[in-house]
Amino acid sequence: MEYRQFQDTYVIRMDRGEEIVASLTAFCEQEGVKLASVEALGAADHAVIGLYDVGARQYHRHAFDEPMEITSLLGNVSTKDGRTYLHLHINLCRADMSVIGGHLNECRISATCEMFVRRLDGVVERKLDEAVTGLNLYEFL
Repeated sequence: MEYRQFQDTYVIRMDRGEEIVASLTAFCEQEGVKLASVEALGAADHAVIGLYDVGARQYHRHAFDEPMEITSLLGNVSTKDGRTYLHLHINLCRADMSVIGGHLNECRISATCEMFVRRLDGVVERKLDEAVTGLNLYEFL
């Protein structure tokens, strides 16, 4: 990974073989990013994405091992228990031009990933919503 900072925005290039979630988490910890928006595109050869069933309170994960274009990766950075917490969604284009998408669990870069991380001043913590959704929701302190 290489990156440069321009005012409140980091421009990041991830390279072949890097895993997006692990690399972005490490970057945020290294740079002290506690709150940010994320957008990216690129190419991947492995991804695990999911869909959350609120009623069952269960993620349904699916792995894809094939050439894919990252047509859109959007999300945010916040904290949970003071640690980096990523919430990322991804759309992936397959060889037949069909698109799959969902919550991003992992994604390995096959060529490159070009990412913008816009840092925001402040901290937004997350807290488990046990009563309604079973999700880690924003908690504004």
